[in-house]
Amino acid sequence: MLHSTLALSLLLIAVSSNLAMAIKKEKRAPQTLSRGWGDEITWVQTYEEGLYQAKKSNKPLMVIHHLEDCQYCQALKKAFAENEEIQEMAQNNFIMLNLMHETTDKNLSPDGQYVPRIMFVDPSLTVRADITGRYSNRLYTYEPQDIPFLIENMKKALRLIQTEL
Repeated sequence: MLHSTLALSLLLIAVSSNLAMAIKKEKRAPQTLSRGWGDEITWVQTYEEGLYQAKKSNKPLMVIHHLEDCQYCQALKKAFAENEEIQEMAQNNFIMLNLMHETTDKNLSPDGQYVPRIMFVDPSLTVRADITGRYSNRLYTYEPQDIPFLIENMKKALRLIQTEL
């Protein structure tokens, strides 16, 4: 009797610990506005809020269009989040917005609604069509290997504010 009680107890312990580990694995970190693009960055919630903050602060708005299940978006997000220079500039010099849906502003999709897509809007609320990525078929897309080019475009957006506005 004691032997079967001990065996049953051990079986219950094993089952409950396996169940606890399975439950722990299913838990996900709470979703923040960063969505993995940089937790130290202050993110705005909406495009309209981003436009307001850009005008108010005289900083450019950087809009990142992406989808959670897009492998290209995930690869760019990882490179973006791991790059210290991008994180520092985004945190200090830009109003930041990442969207997993399209906005009603058609200026933010001049050459289509593809992802990932990164666009800049200056404090005069002008979408900067002159700040593009490397690809002629998708002007505003960036790939992980394009991070140095994205950094240069971020610097260009900052320079244009000083010279044009």
